[in-house]
Amino acid sequence: MLRSTDVEQRERQVVAGRQDLRTGELRGATAQLRRRLAAHRKDFPDRAVAEDELAALMAMAREVTPDLGRLRRSLLLVAASLGSVSAFTAELARLRAAVELFDGGAGG
Repeated sequence: MLRSTDVEQRERQVVAGRQDLRTGELRGATAQLRRRLAAHRKDFPDRAVAEDELAALMAMAREVTPDLGRLRRSLLLVAASLGSVSAFTAELARLRAAVELFDGGAGG
């Protein structure tokens, strides 16, 4: 028979595993977009804003539980900065999907 502490430990492991997947995807999506932006030779007015917010997203991806409001704000700023550059469409979609993984909290 499982003790309640065993059940609680397993629940924590499941939550931690799910969290690792979400933060891992956020790190991957952010890194991919940062690389793509670095390789993009054309300059545009809000490039610095996008770079700053991608750095903020990468920092949040290292947190155990990133703040969803901050994630969304950074995503919005990145999308507003890069949205008119069609070369970033796929990367922005992946970043958006990574942020959406955090909707619903630990319960999914």
